[in-house]
Amino acid sequence: MQASLPDLKPDGDNSTPLYLQLANKLATHIRSGYWQPDQTLPSERLLAQNLQLSRVTARKALLSLCEIGLLTRKHGSGTYITPKLEQALSRLTNFSEELRQRGFTPGSQWLSRDTGVASTEEILSLGLSPYSMVTRLKRLRTADSVVMAIESTTIPSVYFPDPQVEIDGLYDYLDLNQLAPSRALQRIRAVNASAEQARITGLKTDAPMLLITRIAYLPSGAAVELTHSYCRSDYYDFVVELKR
Repeated sequence: MQASLPDLKPDGDNSTPLYLQLANKLATHIRSGYWQPDQTLPSERLLAQNLQLSRVTARKALLSLCEIGLLTRKHGSGTYITPKLEQALSRLTNFSEELRQRGFTPGSQWLSRDTGVASTEEILSLGLSPYSMVTRLKRLRTADSVVMAIESTTIPSVYFPDPQVEIDGLYDYLDLNQLAPSRALQRIRAVNASAEQARITGLKTDAPMLLITRIAYLPSGAAVELTHSYCRSDYYDFVVELKR
């Protein structure tokens, strides 16, 4: 790793501040995949020594990359490359598929699984009759053991009658039962982490999160899934291709 540090050396004749030059060079290496997610970056002391910079310059460069989510500082441990899930907004895939395609190991931890009478939101979102029964699944979604999101899913019980059934993935279950959704509507908005969400994800209370609400539909037009995903904004990139 240190052999590449001379490539990061800022140009003293350039009018751009040294810390910003270093931050840009580090960002280029990170985005090119030179360092792997969760890999430790050289400390500010090593950066300063190898690149003949002040520690203040190295520190400002690292902090600027932490602010935009490329790096994560862990107290007493060091500075790490932030795992990123880059998700295309134009393709209907599930969480596990997206992670595997990008080289991450997906995981989940159940928080609750039960059935109950549909709430007003669930009735309206899923087009249900009053007093319809629904199955609710709540779990943590992880990538390489890092908590990425808190996911709450509601499915009409007619499609998912047993909340305790063992499944590898929700969409795998739906596929096996000829209930694969053909399209979905997805909305994304910024929210602040509640105290409980912060505790679960390791964030600070009121830290920024992304709330992704998805309603998925069967080819028949019937709604099969309502999912609210509270995602760590520092670990998610959403990509959409625009054409003119």
